[in-house]
Amino acid sequence: MTTLPITRMTLYKHGVGFFERRASCQSDHVDLTFPVAAMNDVLKSLTAFDWGGGQVLGLAYDTPRSREERLAGCSVRLSDDRSLTDLVKSLRGRQVTLLLDQQETRAGLLVGLEQAPAQEPLATALVSVLDEAAAQVHTFPLGRVLGIAIADERGSNDLRFFLTASLAQESHRQVRIHLSPGDHDLSVSYVAPAPTWRVSYRLIFEADQALLQGWGIFDNTLEEDLNQIGLALTAGMPVSFVYDLYAPFTPERPRLKEEGRVAAAPVQFAESRKTRAMTLGAAAAEAAPSPGAPPSLDALAAASLVSTATEDLGELFQYQIQTPVTVGRGQSAMAPILAARLTASKDLLYNGSKQPQHPVATLRLRNESGLTLERGPVTVIDAGQYVGEALLPFTPAGGEIVTPFAVELGVKIQESGEQRRVIHALNLQGAYLRIEEWDIRERTYRASNATTEAKRVLIEHARSSQYELFDSPAPQEQTDLHLRFALETPPQAEGTLRVQERRLLSRREELRKQSYAGLQRFLQAGLLDRQTHDQVAALLGLWEKVEGEKARLADLERERQGLYEQQRQFQSNMQALGASGKEGALRSRYVDQMAATTDHLQAIAEAETAARDQIKQLEEEIAQKLAA
Repeated sequence: MTTLPITRMTLYKHGVGFFERRASCQSDHVDLTFPVAAMNDVLKSLTAFDWGGGQVLGLAYDTPRSREERLAGCSVRLSDDRSLTDLVKSLRGRQVTLLLDQQETRAGLLVGLEQAPAQEPLATALVSVLDEAAAQVHTFPLGRVLGIAIADERGSNDLRFFLTASLAQESHRQVRIHLSPGDHDLSVSYVAPAPTWRVSYRLIFEADQALLQGWGIFDNTLEEDLNQIGLALTAGMPVSFVYDLYAPFTPERPRLKEEGRVAAAPVQFAESRKTRAMTLGAAAAEAAPSPGAPPSLDALAAASLVSTATEDLGELFQYQIQTPVTVGRGQSAMAPILAARLTASKDLLYNGSKQPQHPVATLRLRNESGLTLERGPVTVIDAGQYVGEALLPFTPAGGEIVTPFAVELGVKIQESGEQRRVIHALNLQGAYLRIEEWDIRERTYRASNATTEAKRVLIEHARSSQYELFDSPAPQEQTDLHLRFALETPPQAEGTLRVQERRLLSRREELRKQSYAGLQRFLQAGLLDRQTHDQVAALLGLWEKVEGEKARLADLERERQGLYEQQRQFQSNMQALGASGKEGALRSRYVDQMAATTDHLQAIAEAETAARDQIKQLEEEIAQKLAA
């Protein structure tokens, strides 16, 4: 069997690898073994090319079944410790030839095996063979049997199938690539699950420069050594998925019953000239010799590839290790992928939501390496000393790298904030007062420096698209989410930064709900001029009169209801009195009082009419003033 070694391996971050194998061979087939878990990816992606002029005829692999399922129809079953006796039992009834000692043979139908007693050696077991021609059964001790020639084709095939199935591992499957006869230069490539590669960095800082060194870490989980292979580590996230191509699937079909029907007569159509011409043309084309096959797209693409140390693949970025790599089976390795000098600066950066109370020491670099940097941990070394660790984010070429690596405990920062509203302007809009006011947010940062050196801290202040800065220092830097302000703190002293932001809000209030005192405050604050103040004050006076008339109407209504109650009482009393004597005199008094209440009710009605007329007149005057 010819073995195809791995010549190149490309690892990705999402748990797959692209493997390339190539070798010359003269066999008519090549076998490759894969874990069962990789079969779906292999069947989805495997390609095979014969660059030596031969032909790849096809691929074959075992249908996914357990060993017991594969051996279900096999007549031969052998155990691990009694394979010879199991073989004799399995061949019962089949034509065999026993090869005995002393160069003796005996052919016939195998009758079976009689086991030796428990205390006797296995060699004393008896093997029986039926000689059909002589109608005799011959028995021989198993110890005399040196071999068995199986004349029955089914028996020999089942034995061969059992042994082949025994070689197959339950956790692995074999794929056989069938080739045409002759010499071959065979290359095979495929995608298979693989541990994701990782990256770790070292950042050595000196003055205003830093040396960034990157190492790619990968694992050889294959069941073979990798010797002098090409290695590429790809950053990015290509689309990938598992599609079940390995497990057989037979969809269910509807079951239909036969229906009785009358046979239809033959139907014929006349052939068109166009169809006939096409048929003749197709026949001529079929008879003509086929032209030579054009070069494959893969071959053309491979001829145009340029291999460099790093390669930008659009959405992906690839680190190509130029030195061949050797990694033993079950081992892992580290390969250098980056070494670049970058312009760097050291800052103290504070963000209370990420690290409360203290700023963090941060190295800030510009990715001038020309490479895309994959996310990974970085160890920071300053002046030859280990000073901390950080997590380097995914950074494209030219991007900024911010690596906080230590907490500055010598500087403590306290935050305080308040929010208030201040009226900005007033406008009259009909019967409403439109009030514009500033919604102001103020944030104060106080830094206490306990060290003997002056410290400059960059404060990260959350930015908002709804607020604008005012009466605040200009930010030193801006990001999508933050404004960065510089806060200087002398040695063993404090520094303060106050950031104020505001937004303009507006609301409406009814003029009639304002007060004279409020108008006076607006006038004193310069929010209203004297003319507008007087106009609004006059309107307030009119509204007060309207409210007074409405209150008078309410009083008159209460008075009317009281008179109605008196009249009902008088009427009730009068019903119990007679028309003469003292009762007649009392009845006369009630009549007089009823007349008086009636006159009073008439006066109330007249007063209500006057009040309503006054309200109407006042409201007309108010409407005229508002319209003006």
